[in-house]
Amino acid sequence: MSEMREDPRFPGVLIHISSYVDDGAVIGRGTKIWHFCHILKGTVIGENCSIGQNAMIGPKVTIGNGCKIQNNVSLYEGVELGDDVFCGPSCVFTNVTNPRANVSRKSEFKTTPVGRGATIGANATIVCGHALGDYCLIGAGAVVTKNVPDYALMVGNPARRMGWMSRSGERLGADLRCPTTGEAYQLKADNQLVLAD
Repeated sequence: MSEMREDPRFPGVLIHISSYVDDGAVIGRGTKIWHFCHILKGTVIGENCSIGQNAMIGPKVTIGNGCKIQNNVSLYEGVELGDDVFCGPSCVFTNVTNPRANVSRKSEFKTTPVGRGATIGANATIVCGHALGDYCLIGAGAVVTKNVPDYALMVGNPARRMGWMSRSGERLGADLRCPTTGEAYQLKADNQLVLAD
């Protein structure tokens, strides 16, 4: 912790001395930014987040409160993380669908909203322009090419729904009841899962 410092621009935030935070970024209290990170201008990071080693975030990225960004993650313009999102090591977000080195497509960046409590596994790829629902779980190495419903468990390439998850991150059985908390869920006619009334 001795190489973590509080930057006077961001009270209550600890930033490793090897990391850079550009002017124009906003970072909430209790957030920690570890080794070799770069936070670009226009980025907004909420409170009590943990930004792992070698992360690159921005410009103009929004991260909610309580998020955990693991090592080697890049969050580009267009990514919007809700509260309590977990981004596993080396997961990937794209921001344009047809990149070319010799063609500027900055005007074509797509928005990728990630819902509250979502988990994205290690080495997963999220193709831009698709929404990830609240409390969904994207399995390690999965490639997301379409919108993901709330509570969905998505695995494979391309990612397919293989089940449902509870808010506490437990896979739901046929009874749609969380084995840890006992919370009951129900499947609506449109194949959307919701907490039972």
